[in-house]
Amino acid sequence: MTLEQPSAWLQLRGIHKRFGPTHALRGVDLDLVPGEVLALIGENGAGKSTLVKTLTGVYQPDEGQILLGGAAQQFGRAQDAQQAGIVAVHQETVMFEELTAAENIFIGRQPHKTLGPLQWVDWDRMNELAQAVLNRVGANFTATTPVKKLSLAQRHLIEIARALSQEAKVVILDEPTAALSQQEIRDFYGLVRDLKEEGVAVLFITHKFDEIFSVCDRYVVLRDGSSVGQGQIGQTDEAHLVKLMAGREIDQIYPSITHQPGEVLLQVQGLSHPTEFNDIGFELHKGEILGFYGLVGAGRSEAMLALMGLNPQAHGTVRVAGQVVDIRKPADAVAAGLAYVPEERQRQGGILDFSVRHNLSLAGLAGPVTDTADLSHGVWLSPAKEQAFAQKLIDRLRIKTASQDIALSGLSGGNQQKVVIAKWLGLNPHIVILDEPTKGIDVGAKQAVYELIAQMAAQGLAVILVSSELPEVMHLSNRIIVMHRGRMVREYAQADFDAEAIVACASGLH
Repeated sequence: MTLEQPSAWLQLRGIHKRFGPTHALRGVDLDLVPGEVLALIGENGAGKSTLVKTLTGVYQPDEGQILLGGAAQQFGRAQDAQQAGIVAVHQETVMFEELTAAENIFIGRQPHKTLGPLQWVDWDRMNELAQAVLNRVGANFTATTPVKKLSLAQRHLIEIARALSQEAKVVILDEPTAALSQQEIRDFYGLVRDLKEEGVAVLFITHKFDEIFSVCDRYVVLRDGSSVGQGQIGQTDEAHLVKLMAGREIDQIYPSITHQPGEVLLQVQGLSHPTEFNDIGFELHKGEILGFYGLVGAGRSEAMLALMGLNPQAHGTVRVAGQVVDIRKPADAVAAGLAYVPEERQRQGGILDFSVRHNLSLAGLAGPVTDTADLSHGVWLSPAKEQAFAQKLIDRLRIKTASQDIALSGLSGGNQQKVVIAKWLGLNPHIVILDEPTKGIDVGAKQAVYELIAQMAAQGLAVILVSSELPEVMHLSNRIIVMHRGRMVREYAQADFDAEAIVACASGLH
Protein backbone atom coordinates (compact mmCIF):
# COMPACT_ATOMS: atom_id res chain seq x y z
CA MET A 1 0.00 0.00 0.00
CA THR A 2 2.97 2.34 0.51
CA LEU A 3 3.44 5.13 -1.96
CA GLU A 4 7.25 5.29 -2.15
CA GLN A 5 8.73 8.75 -1.86
CA PRO A 6 12.54 8.55 -2.26
CA SER A 7 12.85 12.14 -1.07
CA ALA A 8 10.85 11.53 2.13
CA TRP A 9 12.66 12.93 5.17
CA LEU A 10 10.55 11.08 7.74
CA GLN A 11 9.16 7.60 7.16
CA LEU A 12 7.08 5.23 9.25
CA ARG A 13 7.31 1.57 8.37
CA GLY A 14 4.99 -1.08 9.80
CA ILE A 15 4.11 0.82 12.98
CA HIS A 16 2.10 -1.16 15.54
CA LYS A 17 0.83 0.11 18.88
CA ARG A 18 -1.22 -1.79 21.44
CA PHE A 19 -2.93 -0.76 24.65
CA GLY A 20 -3.80 -4.02 26.38
CA PRO A 21 -6.32 -5.80 24.14
CA THR A 22 -6.74 -2.72 21.92
CA HIS A 23 -4.64 -2.81 18.75
CA ALA A 24 -4.59 0.93 17.99
CA LEU A 25 -2.13 0.90 15.06
CA ARG A 26 -1.78 -2.05 12.73
CA GLY A 27 1.29 -1.81 10.53
CA VAL A 28 0.92 1.84 9.45
CA ASP A 29 3.24 3.23 6.75
CA LEU A 30 3.72 6.97 6.21
CA ASP A 31 6.04 9.25 4.22
CA LEU A 32 6.54 12.94 4.97
CA VAL A 33 8.28 14.84 2.18
CA PRO A 34 9.86 18.32 2.48
CA GLY A 35 7.73 20.97 0.81
CA GLU A 36 4.61 18.79 0.73
CA VAL A 37 1.36 18.65 2.71
CA LEU A 38 0.10 15.18 3.56
CA ALA A 39 -3.52 14.83 4.71
CA LEU A 40 -4.06 12.25 7.45
CA ILE A 41 -7.72 11.27 7.20
CA GLY A 42 -9.85 8.95 9.29
CA GLU A 43 -12.84 8.68 11.57
CA ASN A 44 -12.57 9.19 15.32
CA GLY A 45 -10.95 6.07 16.70
CA ALA A 46 -9.15 5.31 13.44
CA GLY A 47 -5.75 5.78 15.08
CA LYS A 48 -4.83 9.34 14.04
CA SER A 49 -4.15 10.62 17.56
CA THR A 50 -2.14 7.53 18.45
CA LEU A 51 -0.08 7.96 15.27
CA VAL A 52 0.62 11.63 16.07
CA LYS A 53 1.68 10.76 19.62
CA THR A 54 3.99 8.10 18.21
CA LEU A 55 5.50 10.62 15.80
CA THR A 56 6.07 13.13 18.58
CA GLY A 57 7.62 10.73 21.09
CA VAL A 58 4.69 10.56 23.51
CA TYR A 59 4.24 6.86 22.65
CA GLN A 60 6.85 4.38 21.51
CA PRO A 61 5.83 1.85 18.83
CA ASP A 62 5.61 -1.83 19.78
CA GLU A 63 6.74 -2.83 16.30
CA GLY A 64 8.01 -1.05 13.21
CA GLN A 65 10.50 1.71 12.52
CA ILE A 66 10.69 5.49 12.44
CA LEU A 67 13.25 6.59 9.85
CA LEU A 68 14.82 10.04 9.60
CA GLY A 69 16.79 10.53 6.42
CA GLY A 70 16.77 6.76 6.03
CA ALA A 71 18.27 6.11 9.48
CA ALA A 72 16.24 4.37 12.20
CA GLN A 73 15.38 6.55 15.22
CA GLN A 74 13.89 5.98 18.64
CA PHE A 75 12.06 8.75 20.47
CA GLY A 76 12.05 7.90 24.16
CA ARG A 77 10.29 11.14 25.05
CA ALA A 78 8.62 14.13 23.42
CA GLN A 79 11.79 16.25 23.73
CA ASP A 80 13.65 13.77 21.50
CA ALA A 81 11.15 14.28 18.69
CA GLN A 82 11.30 18.06 19.09
CA GLN A 83 15.09 18.02 18.93
CA ALA A 84 14.81 15.99 15.72
CA GLY A 85 12.65 18.75 14.23
CA ILE A 86 9.13 17.32 14.71
CA VAL A 87 6.61 19.80 16.15
CA ALA A 88 2.84 19.46 16.61
CA VAL A 89 0.27 22.28 16.63
CA HIS A 90 -2.95 21.10 18.23
CA GLN A 91 -6.54 22.29 17.90
CA GLU A 92 -6.68 23.32 21.56
CA THR A 93 -3.83 25.73 22.18
CA VAL A 94 -2.28 25.35 25.63
CA MET A 95 -0.43 28.49 26.67
CA PHE A 96 0.54 30.59 29.66
CA GLU A 97 -1.92 33.44 29.28
CA GLU A 98 -0.16 35.80 31.65
CA LEU A 99 3.09 35.52 29.69
CA THR A 100 3.93 37.32 26.46
CA ALA A 101 3.99 35.84 22.98
CA ALA A 102 7.80 35.75 23.09
CA GLU A 103 7.83 33.98 26.45
CA ASN A 104 5.41 31.34 25.15
CA ILE A 105 7.43 30.84 21.96
CA PHE A 106 10.68 30.25 23.85
CA ILE A 107 9.30 28.64 27.01
CA GLY A 108 11.90 26.25 28.41
CA ARG A 109 14.62 27.32 25.95
CA GLN A 110 15.10 31.04 26.50
CA PRO A 111 18.36 32.58 25.27
CA HIS A 112 20.67 33.45 28.18
CA LYS A 113 23.43 35.81 29.10
CA THR A 114 26.29 34.44 31.14
CA LEU A 115 28.80 36.11 33.42
CA GLY A 116 31.03 33.63 35.18
CA PRO A 117 28.78 31.38 37.28
CA LEU A 118 25.81 33.72 36.82
CA GLN A 119 23.19 33.22 34.11
CA TRP A 120 20.00 35.12 33.29
CA VAL A 121 17.46 35.41 30.49
CA ASP A 122 18.48 37.66 27.61
CA TRP A 123 15.11 39.38 27.27
CA ASP A 124 16.12 41.69 24.43
CA ARG A 125 17.48 38.80 22.36
CA MET A 126 14.41 36.64 23.07
CA ASN A 127 12.00 39.40 22.04
CA GLU A 128 14.05 40.11 18.92
CA LEU A 129 14.08 36.46 17.84
CA ALA A 130 10.38 36.07 18.64
CA GLN A 131 9.45 39.17 16.66
CA ALA A 132 11.40 37.93 13.65
CA VAL A 133 9.58 34.61 13.60
CA LEU A 134 6.19 36.26 14.24
CA ASN A 135 6.86 38.49 11.24
CA ARG A 136 7.51 35.35 9.18
CA VAL A 137 4.02 34.05 9.94
CA GLY A 138 2.36 37.40 9.30
CA ALA A 139 1.36 38.13 12.89
CA ASN A 140 -0.26 41.52 13.46
CA PHE A 141 0.86 41.80 17.09
CA THR A 142 4.20 42.28 18.81
CA ALA A 143 6.29 39.72 20.64
CA THR A 144 5.71 41.53 23.94
CA THR A 145 1.89 41.24 23.75
CA PRO A 146 0.40 39.15 26.61
CA VAL A 147 -1.28 36.02 25.28
CA LYS A 148 -4.45 36.74 27.25
CA LYS A 149 -5.11 39.67 24.88
CA LEU A 150 -4.90 37.54 21.73
CA SER A 151 -7.61 35.76 19.74
CA LEU A 152 -7.62 32.03 19.08
CA ALA A 153 -6.32 32.58 15.55
CA GLN A 154 -3.46 34.71 16.87
CA ARG A 155 -2.59 32.01 19.38
CA HIS A 156 -2.34 29.53 16.52
CA LEU A 157 0.20 31.87 14.94
CA ILE A 158 2.25 31.68 18.14
CA GLU A 159 2.17 27.88 17.91
CA ILE A 160 3.40 28.03 14.31
CA ALA A 161 6.04 30.59 15.27
CA ARG A 162 7.21 28.30 18.07
CA ALA A 163 7.59 25.49 15.55
CA LEU A 164 9.57 27.67 13.14
CA SER A 165 11.77 28.98 15.94
CA GLN A 166 12.86 25.38 16.52
CA GLU A 167 13.74 25.03 12.83
CA ALA A 168 11.10 22.34 12.51
CA LYS A 169 11.43 19.95 9.59
CA VAL A 170 8.00 18.40 10.20
CA VAL A 171 4.96 20.39 11.41
CA ILE A 172 1.87 18.44 12.43
CA LEU A 173 -1.35 20.49 12.21
CA ASP A 174 -4.11 18.75 14.18
CA GLU A 175 -7.56 20.24 13.35
CA PRO A 176 -6.01 23.73 13.31
CA THR A 177 -9.01 25.61 11.85
CA ALA A 178 -11.83 24.18 13.97
CA ALA A 179 -12.51 27.47 15.78
CA LEU A 180 -11.39 29.99 13.14
CA SER A 181 -13.50 32.36 11.06
CA GLN A 182 -13.60 32.11 7.27
CA GLN A 183 -11.07 34.94 6.86
CA GLU A 184 -8.78 33.43 9.49
CA ILE A 185 -8.99 30.08 7.69
CA ARG A 186 -7.97 31.69 4.39
CA ASP A 187 -5.04 33.36 6.13
CA PHE A 188 -4.08 30.02 7.66
CA TYR A 189 -4.06 28.37 4.22
CA GLY A 190 -1.52 30.97 3.13
CA LEU A 191 0.62 30.14 6.13
CA VAL A 192 0.56 26.44 5.27
CA ARG A 193 1.65 27.25 1.73
CA ASP A 194 4.49 29.35 3.14
CA LEU A 195 5.64 26.36 5.20
CA LYS A 196 5.68 24.29 2.01
CA GLU A 197 7.77 26.88 0.20
CA GLU A 198 10.27 26.84 3.06
CA GLY A 199 10.70 23.09 2.59
CA VAL A 200 8.82 22.00 5.71
CA ALA A 201 6.97 18.68 5.59
CA VAL A 202 3.41 19.23 6.84
CA LEU A 203 1.07 16.57 8.23
CA PHE A 204 -2.46 18.03 8.08
CA ILE A 205 -5.22 16.37 10.11
CA THR A 206 -8.75 17.59 9.44
CA HIS A 207 -12.34 16.42 9.02
CA LYS A 208 -13.07 19.18 6.48
CA PHE A 209 -12.85 18.03 2.88
CA ASP A 210 -12.62 21.56 1.50
CA GLU A 211 -9.40 22.00 3.48
CA ILE A 212 -8.00 18.72 2.20
CA PHE A 213 -8.53 19.74 -1.41
CA SER A 214 -7.37 23.33 -0.83
CA VAL A 215 -3.94 22.78 0.71
CA CYS A 216 -2.96 19.11 0.62
CA ASP A 217 -0.85 17.28 -1.98
CA ARG A 218 -1.25 13.66 -0.90
CA TYR A 219 -3.49 11.70 1.48
CA VAL A 220 -3.32 8.67 3.74
CA VAL A 221 -6.55 7.19 5.10
CA LEU A 222 -6.67 5.24 8.36
CA ARG A 223 -9.49 2.93 9.35
CA ASP A 224 -9.42 0.82 12.51
CA GLY A 225 -5.72 1.49 12.93
CA SER A 226 -4.71 0.39 9.44
CA SER A 227 -3.74 2.26 6.28
CA VAL A 228 -6.58 1.58 3.83
CA GLY A 229 -5.67 3.96 1.04
CA GLN A 230 -3.30 6.67 -0.08
CA GLY A 231 -2.51 8.67 -3.17
CA GLN A 232 -2.42 12.08 -4.81
CA ILE A 233 -5.16 14.57 -3.89
CA GLY A 234 -5.50 15.57 -7.54
CA GLN A 235 -6.44 12.01 -8.44
CA THR A 236 -9.28 11.48 -5.96
CA ASP A 237 -12.57 13.04 -4.85
CA GLU A 238 -14.64 13.38 -1.71
CA ALA A 239 -16.81 10.35 -2.45
CA HIS A 240 -13.76 8.09 -2.74
CA LEU A 241 -12.24 9.40 0.51
CA VAL A 242 -15.51 8.96 2.40
CA LYS A 243 -15.77 5.38 1.19
CA LEU A 244 -12.21 4.68 2.35
CA MET A 245 -12.84 6.30 5.74
CA ALA A 246 -16.21 4.84 6.53
CA GLY A 247 -16.38 1.78 4.30
CA ARG A 248 -19.58 3.06 2.69
CA GLU A 249 -20.69 5.41 -0.08
CA ILE A 250 -21.23 9.13 0.57
CA ASP A 251 -24.92 8.95 -0.37
CA GLN A 252 -25.43 6.53 2.52
CA ILE A 253 -24.24 9.11 5.07
CA TYR A 254 -27.45 11.17 5.04
CA PRO A 255 -30.67 9.53 6.24
CA SER A 256 -33.86 9.55 4.22
CA ILE A 257 -36.36 12.07 5.61
CA THR A 258 -39.86 11.44 4.28
CA HIS A 259 -42.22 12.68 7.01
CA GLN A 260 -44.23 15.89 6.61
CA PRO A 261 -44.10 18.71 9.20
CA GLY A 262 -47.22 19.35 11.27
CA GLU A 263 -48.75 22.38 12.96
CA VAL A 264 -46.81 25.52 13.92
CA LEU A 265 -45.02 25.02 17.24
CA LEU A 266 -42.76 28.08 17.48
CA GLN A 267 -43.32 31.62 16.23
CA VAL A 268 -40.62 34.30 16.46
CA GLN A 269 -41.34 37.93 15.55
CA GLY A 270 -39.07 40.98 15.56
CA LEU A 271 -36.23 39.33 17.47
CA SER A 272 -33.53 42.01 17.57
CA HIS A 273 -30.31 43.00 19.30
CA PRO A 274 -28.64 46.43 19.31
CA THR A 275 -25.48 45.18 17.55
CA GLU A 276 -25.73 41.50 16.54
CA PHE A 277 -28.99 40.87 14.67
CA ASN A 278 -32.18 42.60 13.68
CA ASP A 279 -35.81 41.72 12.93
CA ILE A 280 -35.49 37.93 12.99
CA GLY A 281 -38.86 36.29 12.37
CA PHE A 282 -39.89 32.77 11.40
CA GLU A 283 -42.25 29.88 12.12
CA LEU A 284 -41.18 26.37 13.08
CA HIS A 285 -43.49 23.39 12.64
CA LYS A 286 -43.79 20.19 14.61
CA GLY A 287 -41.60 17.51 13.04
CA GLU A 288 -39.75 20.07 10.90
CA ILE A 289 -36.00 20.61 10.49
CA LEU A 290 -35.39 24.29 9.81
CA GLY A 291 -31.87 25.07 8.64
CA PHE A 292 -30.08 28.34 9.43
CA TYR A 293 -27.13 28.98 7.12
CA GLY A 294 -24.67 31.84 6.98
CA LEU A 295 -21.02 32.72 7.24
CA VAL A 296 -19.23 33.25 10.55
CA GLY A 297 -20.51 36.48 12.09
CA ALA A 298 -23.91 36.35 10.38
CA GLY A 299 -25.68 36.39 13.76
CA ARG A 300 -27.16 32.88 13.67
CA SER A 301 -25.76 31.65 16.98
CA GLU A 302 -26.43 34.98 18.69
CA ALA A 303 -30.11 34.77 17.71
CA MET A 304 -30.35 31.22 19.06
CA LEU A 305 -28.77 32.30 22.33
CA ALA A 306 -31.42 35.00 22.57
CA LEU A 307 -34.17 32.39 22.17
CA MET A 308 -32.66 30.53 25.13
CA GLY A 309 -32.53 33.63 27.35
CA LEU A 310 -28.76 33.90 27.09
CA ASN A 311 -28.64 37.25 25.31
CA PRO A 312 -30.27 39.73 27.74
CA GLN A 313 -30.10 42.74 25.41
CA ALA A 314 -32.28 41.01 22.80
CA HIS A 315 -36.00 41.63 22.52
CA GLY A 316 -38.87 40.32 20.44
CA THR A 317 -42.00 38.18 20.60
CA VAL A 318 -41.79 34.40 21.02
CA ARG A 319 -44.81 32.10 20.95
CA VAL A 320 -44.75 28.40 21.75
CA ALA A 321 -47.88 26.47 20.70
CA GLY A 322 -49.63 29.80 20.21
CA GLN A 323 -48.87 31.14 23.69
CA VAL A 324 -46.55 34.12 24.23
CA VAL A 325 -43.63 33.18 26.45
CA ASP A 326 -41.36 35.63 28.27
CA ILE A 327 -37.85 34.19 28.08
CA ARG A 328 -35.45 36.14 30.25
CA LYS A 329 -33.23 33.31 31.41
CA PRO A 330 -32.45 29.72 30.30
CA ALA A 331 -34.83 28.26 32.87
CA ASP A 332 -37.70 30.10 31.15
CA ALA A 333 -36.74 28.56 27.80
CA VAL A 334 -36.43 25.06 29.26
CA ALA A 335 -39.81 25.42 30.99
CA ALA A 336 -41.31 26.40 27.61
CA GLY A 337 -39.97 23.20 26.05
CA LEU A 338 -36.82 24.51 24.35
CA ALA A 339 -33.42 22.83 24.45
CA TYR A 340 -30.12 24.14 23.13
CA VAL A 341 -27.03 22.15 22.08
CA PRO A 342 -24.21 24.72 21.80
CA GLU A 343 -21.48 24.93 19.19
CA GLU A 344 -18.63 24.41 21.67
CA ARG A 345 -19.54 21.05 23.16
CA GLN A 346 -16.37 20.75 25.25
CA ARG A 347 -16.57 24.27 26.70
CA GLN A 348 -20.31 24.92 26.84
CA GLY A 349 -22.11 21.62 26.29
CA GLY A 350 -20.48 19.27 28.76
CA ILE A 351 -18.02 19.09 31.65
CA LEU A 352 -15.10 16.99 30.46
CA ASP A 353 -13.94 15.91 33.92
CA PHE A 354 -17.43 14.76 34.96
CA SER A 355 -18.55 11.22 34.28
CA VAL A 356 -20.86 10.34 31.42
CA ARG A 357 -23.66 9.74 33.94
CA HIS A 358 -23.26 13.10 35.65
CA ASN A 359 -23.18 14.91 32.31
CA LEU A 360 -26.38 13.17 31.25
CA SER A 361 -28.20 14.12 34.44
CA LEU A 362 -27.04 17.75 34.60
CA ALA A 363 -30.07 19.29 32.90
CA GLY A 364 -32.44 17.09 34.89
CA LEU A 365 -31.19 18.45 38.20
CA ALA A 366 -33.26 21.62 37.76
CA GLY A 367 -36.26 20.08 39.48
CA PRO A 368 -38.58 23.11 39.55
CA VAL A 369 -38.14 23.66 35.83
CA THR A 370 -39.42 20.30 34.62
CA ASP A 371 -40.88 17.17 36.09
CA THR A 372 -39.96 14.92 33.13
CA ALA A 373 -36.70 13.82 34.72
CA ASP A 374 -37.31 13.20 38.40
CA LEU A 375 -33.90 12.23 39.76
CA SER A 376 -34.56 13.01 43.41
CA HIS A 377 -35.19 10.99 46.52
CA GLY A 378 -36.78 13.52 48.78
CA VAL A 379 -34.44 16.51 48.75
CA TRP A 380 -31.44 14.39 47.68
CA LEU A 381 -30.23 13.14 44.34
CA SER A 382 -31.11 9.47 43.95
CA PRO A 383 -28.06 7.52 42.62
CA ALA A 384 -30.33 4.67 41.50
CA LYS A 385 -32.64 7.00 39.56
CA GLU A 386 -29.69 8.86 38.05
CA GLN A 387 -28.09 5.60 36.93
CA ALA A 388 -31.32 4.33 35.37
CA PHE A 389 -31.91 7.69 33.66
CA ALA A 390 -28.38 7.71 32.22
CA GLN A 391 -28.59 4.12 31.00
CA LYS A 392 -31.86 4.81 29.24
CA LEU A 393 -30.26 7.66 27.31
CA ILE A 394 -27.09 5.66 26.58
CA ASP A 395 -29.23 2.91 25.08
CA ARG A 396 -31.53 5.30 23.23
CA LEU A 397 -28.72 7.19 21.51
CA ARG A 398 -26.35 4.20 21.31
CA ILE A 399 -23.58 6.07 23.08
CA LYS A 400 -20.37 4.03 22.97
CA THR A 401 -18.90 4.02 26.45
CA ALA A 402 -17.47 1.20 28.54
CA SER A 403 -19.13 2.59 31.65
CA GLN A 404 -21.32 5.41 32.92
CA ASP A 405 -18.45 6.32 35.23
CA ILE A 406 -15.94 7.14 32.48
CA ALA A 407 -15.09 10.84 32.22
CA LEU A 408 -16.67 12.59 29.25
CA SER A 409 -13.16 13.44 28.02
CA GLY A 410 -12.53 9.71 27.52
CA LEU A 411 -15.17 9.44 24.76
CA SER A 412 -14.68 10.12 21.07
CA GLY A 413 -15.88 13.47 19.72
CA GLY A 414 -18.97 11.91 18.19
CA ASN A 415 -19.98 10.21 21.42
CA GLN A 416 -19.32 13.37 23.41
CA GLN A 417 -21.76 15.12 21.10
CA LYS A 418 -24.32 12.37 21.66
CA VAL A 419 -24.01 12.88 25.42
CA VAL A 420 -24.56 16.64 25.06
CA ILE A 421 -27.65 16.04 22.92
CA ALA A 422 -28.94 13.26 25.17
CA LYS A 423 -28.71 15.50 28.24
CA TRP A 424 -31.50 17.62 26.75
CA LEU A 425 -33.52 14.86 25.14
CA GLY A 426 -33.89 13.36 28.61
CA LEU A 427 -36.12 16.32 29.46
CA ASN A 428 -38.47 15.53 26.55
CA PRO A 429 -38.32 19.02 24.95
CA HIS A 430 -40.61 20.10 22.11
CA ILE A 431 -38.04 22.29 20.30
CA VAL A 432 -34.35 21.46 19.93
CA ILE A 433 -31.79 24.00 18.70
CA LEU A 434 -28.63 22.36 17.35
CA ASP A 435 -25.76 24.81 16.80
CA GLU A 436 -23.03 23.26 14.57
CA PRO A 437 -23.87 19.75 15.82
CA THR A 438 -21.18 18.00 13.73
CA LYS A 439 -18.33 20.45 14.29
CA GLY A 440 -15.02 18.63 14.67
CA ILE A 441 -16.34 15.07 14.35
CA ASP A 442 -15.64 12.56 11.61
CA VAL A 443 -17.90 11.32 8.88
CA GLY A 444 -18.99 8.18 10.74
CA ALA A 445 -19.91 10.17 13.85
CA LYS A 446 -21.67 12.69 11.64
CA GLN A 447 -23.82 9.95 10.20
CA ALA A 448 -24.90 8.93 13.72
CA VAL A 449 -25.81 12.53 14.54
CA TYR A 450 -27.71 12.91 11.24
CA GLU A 451 -29.73 9.79 12.01
CA LEU A 452 -30.48 11.16 15.46
CA ILE A 453 -31.69 14.46 14.00
CA ALA A 454 -33.94 12.58 11.58
CA GLN A 455 -35.34 10.52 14.45
CA MET A 456 -36.11 13.68 16.45
CA ALA A 457 -38.12 15.11 13.58
CA ALA A 458 -39.88 11.80 12.93
CA GLN A 459 -40.94 11.72 16.60
CA GLY A 460 -42.52 15.16 16.26
CA LEU A 461 -39.80 17.37 17.71
CA ALA A 462 -39.21 20.70 16.00
CA VAL A 463 -35.52 21.11 15.14
CA ILE A 464 -33.50 24.21 14.31
CA LEU A 465 -30.25 23.22 12.62
CA VAL A 466 -27.56 25.94 12.60
CA SER A 467 -24.65 24.86 10.43
CA SER A 468 -21.80 26.23 8.34
CA GLU A 469 -21.70 23.02 6.31
CA LEU A 470 -24.03 23.58 3.37
CA PRO A 471 -24.31 19.89 2.32
CA GLU A 472 -25.72 18.85 5.69
CA VAL A 473 -28.13 21.79 5.80
CA MET A 474 -29.40 20.96 2.30
CA HIS A 475 -29.69 17.21 2.93
CA LEU A 476 -31.45 17.46 6.29
CA SER A 477 -33.61 20.61 6.23
CA ASN A 478 -37.19 21.07 5.12
CA ARG A 479 -36.49 24.80 4.72
CA ILE A 480 -33.38 26.96 4.91
CA ILE A 481 -33.14 30.52 6.23
CA VAL A 482 -30.03 32.37 5.07
CA MET A 483 -28.53 35.11 7.25
CA HIS A 484 -26.03 37.83 6.38
CA ARG A 485 -24.70 40.47 8.75
CA GLY A 486 -27.38 39.94 11.36
CA ARG A 487 -30.35 39.85 9.00
CA MET A 488 -32.46 37.18 7.37
CA VAL A 489 -31.91 37.72 3.66
CA ARG A 490 -33.86 34.83 2.15
CA GLU A 491 -35.81 31.67 2.91
CA TYR A 492 -35.60 28.65 0.60
CA ALA A 493 -38.17 25.89 0.33
CA GLN A 494 -36.75 22.41 -0.17
CA ALA A 495 -37.77 22.32 -3.82
CA ASP A 496 -35.74 25.50 -4.44
CA PHE A 497 -32.49 24.49 -2.78
CA ASP A 498 -29.56 25.62 -4.91
CA ALA A 499 -26.05 25.53 -3.43
CA GLU A 500 -24.65 28.35 -5.54
CA ALA A 501 -27.58 30.66 -4.84
CA ILE A 502 -27.52 29.94 -1.09
CA VAL A 503 -23.80 30.69 -0.83
CA ALA A 504 -24.27 33.86 -2.86
CA CYS A 505 -26.99 35.03 -0.46
CA ALA A 506 -24.88 34.22 2.59
CA SER A 507 -22.01 36.22 1.05
CA GLY A 508 -24.21 39.24 0.42
CA LEU A 509 -24.07 38.92 -3.38
CA HIS A 510 -27.87 38.64 -3.78
